[in-house]
Amino acid sequence: MVTVERTLPGEDSVALFELVQDLCAKELAPRAAEYEAEERFPREVFRTLGRAGLLGLPYDEKYGGGGQPYEVYLQVVEELARTWLTVGLGVSVHSLACYGLATFGSEEQKQKWLPDMLGGEQLGAYCLSEPQSGSDAAALNTRAVRDGDAYAVSGTKAWITHSGHADFYTLMVRTSGEGPRGISALLAQAGTPGMTFGKPENKMGMRGSVTAQVLLDGARVPADRLIGAEGQGFAIALSALEAGRLGIAACAVGVAQAALDAAVEYAKNRQQFGRPIADFQGLGFLLADMATGVATGRAAYLAAARRRDAGLPYGTEAAMAKLYCTDMAMRVTTDAVQVFGGYGYTADFPVERYMREAKVLQIVEGTNQVQRLVISRALTRV
Repeated sequence: MVTVERTLPGEDSVALFELVQDLCAKELAPRAAEYEAEERFPREVFRTLGRAGLLGLPYDEKYGGGGQPYEVYLQVVEELARTWLTVGLGVSVHSLACYGLATFGSEEQKQKWLPDMLGGEQLGAYCLSEPQSGSDAAALNTRAVRDGDAYAVSGTKAWITHSGHADFYTLMVRTSGEGPRGISALLAQAGTPGMTFGKPENKMGMRGSVTAQVLLDGARVPADRLIGAEGQGFAIALSALEAGRLGIAACAVGVAQAALDAAVEYAKNRQQFGRPIADFQGLGFLLADMATGVATGRAAYLAAARRRDAGLPYGTEAAMAKLYCTDMAMRVTTDAVQVFGGYGYTADFPVERYMREAKVLQIVEGTNQVQRLVISRALTRV
């Protein structure tokens, strides 16, 4: 495995990372290939991570979080994704689902619900997309109508990670009018009457991660579970996605690093014409380009994370990191398959799985075309 130099400020973060590496070796690595092949959701793995304090790392210790800077949290996500993307991305999604309450909730709401959400036993889901509104999130149709002390919610949420397995769902719903100003955020618990789940999507990759629709038919969500004010939901969603895009960038670097690890090891040991194939310039240059891409991607997401930790605007930098890292992961994983030759195209080696998994990262939490739109608008804003 290629050695990765980590930027860990302080002994506590070094100890945290040692714990993460130990859990990756003992709990994730032995399961990853089998669970992906069998399409098994690793709920018990998330409980193990939660009990180790890894599901609330970037949130305030006052509410049961880890109090870690994003610079550290994202490197943990990267290391998890390096071992098993289903888990790395799952931790990122859980953090995204907690974001609305942690950032926009009232003090009373945070004290009441956030400790359980961050405590390790619960797993979250983030519900923004719908069948007809993906990139055009402001066009969502799921409607919430105030009915006494609750909202009656009806509609369909699509492409929801952890659907049917999560313990809580952050729902973006329409409470009035059309467009972004009519959107609000609700925090719904699993088991809410009127909330059911669709059949899991038959995906190209990340088959151990459940992705399915959330079906809402008059589901009653208590009114005190409104996050922020009515009409503030779209602003909450966009703010959450800025942070979430950094999680996806870290996941992409993790998958790319795993592909690079495998390619380097194979190239050192595979013999052709009487010597290791790593000795051939054509292949050596390919490995060099892969390593350069991985290192550059890591630097990009860490630079954006440090801006966030410093309280500086980081949305454009997050879009750049997500765009670069996920495109890079697609290139690196494809090149890793090439290094393996015909063997790389078989399921006997992990690189074909890495290539299939990398593709989805160019799509989730804003396609890379949307990231380019975000970046270009920032450049030309008057």
